[in-house]
Amino acid sequence: MADDAQATDDGEEPTPAFRRLPEDERTDSDADSDADVPEDVREYARFSKIDGATYDRANEFLRDRTYITAREWAMARLCADFRTETGVEMTKIGENLPELVPFMTDTYSPQAVNQARSSFDEKVRKAGATFLYGAMCDFYTAEELDDLMYEITEVAKFLLEVEGVELTVDEELEAEERISSVMREVRESSAALRHDELACPNCGHEMHATEDGTDADIAADAADD
Repeated sequence: MADDAQATDDGEEPTPAFRRLPEDERTDSDADSDADVPEDVREYARFSKIDGATYDRANEFLRDRTYITAREWAMARLCADFRTETGVEMTKIGENLPELVPFMTDTYSPQAVNQARSSFDEKVRKAGATFLYGAMCDFYTAEELDDLMYEITEVAKFLLEVEGVELTVDEELEAEERISSVMREVRESSAALRHDELACPNCGHEMHATEDGTDADIAADAADD
């Protein structure tokens, strides 16, 4: 069983590919082995489209385009799919990992599964904060943000397709429009945040802009005079 230290190597060492044998190549021992595998594990086919791919090939693709590793990607998906009312079935995931994910060849401890899922969550939060700041900071034009969102969406859609999610053209267009709409709202709201809620660097007085761009408090004082 892979321990926590081994599970955090992020695929820096080559890992041999795991290949599910076709029915005509299976032996009696393979059938006996299958009998010990839970039914929901045997039926799980989320990563079947990359059967035979090595860990490091999957890892290289993710490293080039995301912050996550193949191990973290797989564990996050498995933890979402094997969640019950009482929690995530981490022992089942770890013990049956080679059956669940073709490019994983070793079993993991529940602690290693949890560590990988936690690492995924942490990277999502950091990447999200980085992207949201980039979208709000006014460093990019609306057109540049649209281009950026297109590239990001294409990578996300590819990963979903690898997981077995089938998207129609209409669903893809609808998703892209919804994302673009949200990003436009983010950009507009961030512009209002930057210009409508200002604080004096000297006294800390908070200034709230009116429609004409003047401070509302100053305008009120002038009206009283």
